[in-house]
Amino acid sequence: MLDVLRAVARLFNRYIGWQRVGFVLSLVIIGTACTVLYRMLHKIDASEVWRAIHATSMTDVAIAALFVAGGYFTLTFYDLFALRTIGKTHVPYRIAALAGFTSYSIGHNIGATVFTGGAVRYRIYSMYGLNAVDVAKICFVAGLTFWLGNVTVLGIGITIHPEAAGAINQLGPGVNRAIGIGLLVVLTGYLLWVFTAPREIGRGGWTVTLPNGPTTLLQIVIGIFDLMFCALAMYMLVPAEPHIDFITLAVIFVTATLLGFASHAPGGLGVFDAAMLVALWQYDKEQLLAGLLLFRLLYYLVPFALAVTIIGIREIWLSLKGTRPKIELHPVATVTKPISTELEGNGSNAK
Repeated sequence: MLDVLRAVARLFNRYIGWQRVGFVLSLVIIGTACTVLYRMLHKIDASEVWRAIHATSMTDVAIAALFVAGGYFTLTFYDLFALRTIGKTHVPYRIAALAGFTSYSIGHNIGATVFTGGAVRYRIYSMYGLNAVDVAKICFVAGLTFWLGNVTVLGIGITIHPEAAGAINQLGPGVNRAIGIGLLVVLTGYLLWVFTAPREIGRGGWTVTLPNGPTTLLQIVIGIFDLMFCALAMYMLVPAEPHIDFITLAVIFVTATLLGFASHAPGGLGVFDAAMLVALWQYDKEQLLAGLLLFRLLYYLVPFALAVTIIGIREIWLSLKGTRPKIELHPVATVTKPISTELEGNGSNAK
């Protein structure tokens, strides 16, 4: 049976491939989102949306902005945690914060975050002797932090409020609760796996030792704080009436965010918004759209402008100083050596 499965997998990779599947899936998600947006918004009164934006309490907007700032502050610890995980303890927090903030702000808006964010990271970290393989490992560990946080929040949220996910996936409460419990079982299994022994993934010149049990818990906390800050910002911007509880909104928000991520559209544009509009059907559309536009302004446009400005000023400063990146070409024997991740005692302040 195992040989049959392997043969099927080889045929699949040869004639179809996951890249084609991902591309088609992205097109399906984007096409569905565009259809939903057209059906829901083609009769929207733009003047009503503008009035709803003006009517939004400046206090709520300011609090939402603080939560957004908290979310981006948390993102800086994605990079710090990843640096400590791969053993690059000489890179200070201020550099991790710079790379984390700018790479995510630019990647969120341009799309293809792995490549755009990776390019920004490489430009910054190469000044500290890191090479392309190191940056790839940082991107992997940061991505793992993101997914562990998502699995935790969705698993707990869907188990408690299965109807919240049902607003998007149109599945019954029993099925969604089973999905939530399944996510928590997978998460528990992963924790037991990394708790019992040191774990490595990768092969050849690309090997990463995964964080052990206690540091994985820290990694999950980082991911949870990131998502909670973002969800709280959105919670402050949705209409006050009718009232929904925060856990329900958090489940909807995270699910919509993942759909936007799967679409590969810059900032999940259109996909995230369509999912939120469908799931939060009970709100006045003009008022909800006003909240979504304000969220995009605070979470995407303002950080993007700040990141581009910071990178531009930094490049001018480096040019005036005549500083060049320290690009290290490691020999094969060095590259293929597994990286140790003894985080204890390394001062890892995740997030």
